[in-house]
Amino acid sequence: MREGSMGLDMAAVAEGPRPESPEADSFGGASADAAGLRAAAPYLIQQDWPAYTPAQHAVWKELVGRRMPELERHACAEYLDGFELIGLRADTIPDLAAVNRRLGPRTGWSARAVSGYLPAPAFFQMIATRQFPTTTWLRDSESLEYTPEPDIFHDVFGHVPMHAHAIFADFLQQYGKVSARLTREEDLVKMGRLFWFTVEFGHIRQNGEIKLYGSGLISSHGEARYVVEGGPEIRPFDLDAVLEQDFSISEMQPVLFAVESFEQIYEAAKEAERRLGCSAAR
Repeated sequence: MREGSMGLDMAAVAEGPRPESPEADSFGGASADAAGLRAAAPYLIQQDWPAYTPAQHAVWKELVGRRMPELERHACAEYLDGFELIGLRADTIPDLAAVNRRLGPRTGWSARAVSGYLPAPAFFQMIATRQFPTTTWLRDSESLEYTPEPDIFHDVFGHVPMHAHAIFADFLQQYGKVSARLTREEDLVKMGRLFWFTVEFGHIRQNGEIKLYGSGLISSHGEARYVVEGGPEIRPFDLDAVLEQDFSISEMQPVLFAVESFEQIYEAAKEAERRLGCSAAR
């Protein structure tokens, strides 16, 4: 089963449905009006960090303790660097305001608290303005292995360290800008595949080895172990192949893709814009 996939309902995407960064407020994003987040505004909330209990911080510590030994061996260098750069701690649930004070000056991104899954227009709108929708609840101690909906562990631990890497940050914003303008269902499905096989389940070749960078692999022991033990076929990243590759949100994937560099997926997002631009509302 799939670990929850951040704020976007990937089931809906699978079926089809660099502006200046705004000034961040104390909760990790500009006001909805300032950022032009009309579609996202109903879902924006504030993180009540003092309300987290010692038991919840203990769950976070347990989750990080389960993942980091494997990630130190198998995650890409950019993820591991990003974890340190944005100030994540192994024993404490992240305070998004503190994360953003370190992340914003590096790439202009921020982690913005949301109430849960977002409809695609709201999600794309946020990504296009370098604001990452982040849930604030945390799974309980009975659900350490799996949660069907994204929580702060998947969203922040799994995703946000990569946003400290300049090229990946550019790629993700480009993805949002392109997707926000598309109108044809078939093109939205194709962009959903690009997201799935990069942001969620992407790999990169580094120093002769396959390394993980997709959040679904970073945050899930089962998903990562499946890859490390040779479960899927890892193919070289090819935009044509990715845009046509179906995926299931409820099964382990038989095929995944590895890039040679993050410049490769940034260029792929720009090429997708050229190919699918005829369906974009301009």
